[in-house]
Amino acid sequence: MSLVQERYEKWVNHPNLDPRYKDDLANMTEEEKNDAFYTLIEFGTAGMRGLLGPGTNRINIHTIRKATQGYANYIQKAGPEACQAGIAIGYDNRHMSKELAFDCADLLAKNNIRSYVFESLRPTPELSFAVRHLHCFGGIMITASHNPKEYNGYKLYDDKGCQLVPALASQVIGEVNAIEDELAIDAKCTDEQKKLVTVIGKDVDEEYYKNVLSIQLNPDVKKDIKIVFSPEHGTANIPVQEVYKRAGYTCIPVVEQCTPDPDFSNTPTPNPEQPGAYELALKYAKENDADVILVCDPDADRMGVGVKHNGEYVVLTGNQSGSVEIEYICSQLKEKGLMPENPVMFNTVVTSDLGEKVAADYGVSTEKTLTGFKFIGEKVAKYEVTHEKNYVFGYEESYGSLIKPFVRDKDAPQACLMLAEAASYYKQQGKDLVDVLDGLYERHGTYEESQVALTLSGEAGANRIKEILANLRKDAPSQINGVKVVRSEDYKECTIKEGDTVTELTGFTKSDVLKYYLEDGSWIAVRPSGTEPKCKFYYCIKGNSKEDAHEKTVAYQQAMKELTNS
Repeated sequence: MSLVQERYEKWVNHPNLDPRYKDDLANMTEEEKNDAFYTLIEFGTAGMRGLLGPGTNRINIHTIRKATQGYANYIQKAGPEACQAGIAIGYDNRHMSKELAFDCADLLAKNNIRSYVFESLRPTPELSFAVRHLHCFGGIMITASHNPKEYNGYKLYDDKGCQLVPALASQVIGEVNAIEDELAIDAKCTDEQKKLVTVIGKDVDEEYYKNVLSIQLNPDVKKDIKIVFSPEHGTANIPVQEVYKRAGYTCIPVVEQCTPDPDFSNTPTPNPEQPGAYELALKYAKENDADVILVCDPDADRMGVGVKHNGEYVVLTGNQSGSVEIEYICSQLKEKGLMPENPVMFNTVVTSDLGEKVAADYGVSTEKTLTGFKFIGEKVAKYEVTHEKNYVFGYEESYGSLIKPFVRDKDAPQACLMLAEAASYYKQQGKDLVDVLDGLYERHGTYEESQVALTLSGEAGANRIKEILANLRKDAPSQINGVKVVRSEDYKECTIKEGDTVTELTGFTKSDVLKYYLEDGSWIAVRPSGTEPKCKFYYCIKGNSKEDAHEKTVAYQQAMKELTNS
């Protein structure tokens, strides 16, 4: 019997199998069976994310229980104080999210660990805030972020409200992997243990809102802009609208996308990185002559931006909106004499060079991390202790930023409030946010940033992604599109190559990332996604003009496609 068939038979015949999965298992094709059972869903440094459904390679009540029991074992080893401090638990609008969250709470209670579960869906950043506010030992967030409706996921947080960094995640992974039978775990607890579960809600909301409102730099700015806002059926709906109401901004919600619909019925995609997320918001914007469109992903850690410019709506990339945020925040801190000593901004190795140049213009240094906001959170925590540098801003190219670090993850409600303020401020100067961006290009050079994601699902897809990275390492390109590679960085082998000289790359956890710096000031990076079956190609292309940067981007993308046979 094959390993796949063995695992399948175990599930089908196990007495503890949740009855809801029986029909799905019975109706599986051989291909579906193979994909659901060929491997164990990976509990990695970013937690777990995957398709919902029965199987060892799926998100379901049994694989989530295995992860939570492993986490419980980790908490217990930290001591009675950790169990008493407890775990904050949040969840989004997806199928099974609420049920999985409360099941996690019951399983923790069975292990005599306290928990605080939100009464209804809440943003990921508010979960991060709750961990800190309630002085918990850690947190659990049930979400698949911006993935399609078929997905769900599971993220863990430390006592600082930061997603577990690799050193801590590896300890939890060890505990999870030591559990052999996920189907043997149940979450039945006694009435006395049930008292360890506390339901939370408005009390935490109020504190979170107060903190979000505290980020305003010009709270008295004339608020004569119209904002069209969409939560894409997710958790941003109430917090963003509430913060806008309290701050005095006019917000026009995309009503059809304000219901917490797990099927995302009224949007082609809940991902602000994709054009479909803006379709209905654009319709609203045109009907209402809006100045700005803001779109959040389902767990409200990412924000997409559209701007009315010369009568047309321009959708900004995460790199562009991040650069505009940096310009506004730094200019206002400097103007008001509020810029701290030794200011620092954090972004990632796949984030555009533009933001770093904007920050440098105001005397703000930049430190780069690997992809994953936990690495930015880790740096915030470090400087909170050493006081060597003072936090000013943090962001990723993937549409996520953090204004003030009372949250230790990307925070779309904060970003929405700051973008509204920036748009209002610049409108008084006769400028929109695209005008501001164009001004940055004039000062620092013109860039076009893009990301191309190659989706490769299943076992064959996973192997193909590994093959692409392996081939690039084996035959490292000396030129791309006829332009010389002047420096390459390999974050897995921890090496820097410049010409024939190879030196050590330090300061980063090992990660399967390759980055090529080109003679014309551009760079290209390649990495497998940690949360989706994708190989991602990142382009930061420098040109003499927008047209030149775009033409070069198209050429570089084609060259990489040919180089990797993709």
